Amino acid sequence: MRDKKQDRQQLYSDAYFEKGHWGLKIRQTLIGLLGWVCVFVPVIITVLSFWASYNPKIIHLWSYNEGIFEIKFIGVLLLFAFVLVSLFAVGMTIIQNRKRDRVVEQWPTFNPINQRKRETQLGKFMDERFGDQEFRENVRHYQVKPEQNLDTDQIHKLYEQHDLNDLDE
Repeated sequence: MRDKKQDRQQLYSDAYFEKGHWGLKIRQTLIGLLGWVCVFVPVIITVLSFWASYNPKIIHLWSYNEGIFEIKFIGVLLLFAFVLVSLFAVGMTIIQNRKRDRVVEQWPTFNPINQRKRETQLGKFMDERFGDQEFRENVRHYQVKPEQNLDTDQIHKLYEQHDLNDLDE
């Protein structure tokens, strides 16, 4: 029996998760924590300052009227964007559900018994018109004679002739 470590395929390596490398781990952890502090501190200051404009008990870190107005403006823009995105998502969901009900859920969209009969009739027609199937599939060059060209609705007429047209049902 082979060792399980040999069976595993190593697709990547990261010195941070290997044993040792304490300097690297401490440095990358501190940089990661500093990054999160740089995200949360401005958000907390902004939220507290906005909240403080309505509640005098909260510490006022800043209280510029322009800043409060701008936060309200951004809030209105974000609310407007949220409403538009929600309307779009709900509308597209309704459209896709209706489309699925009309098209996808109508199984089968053809008569499977007639499909097999159509394949047989089409095979016979092609054999008569262009030669047997083995010849057609293995010939390298074939020049179609003008009288062998198909009319636009010839296959449709063939299906109607043998009562295999599912479109009329």
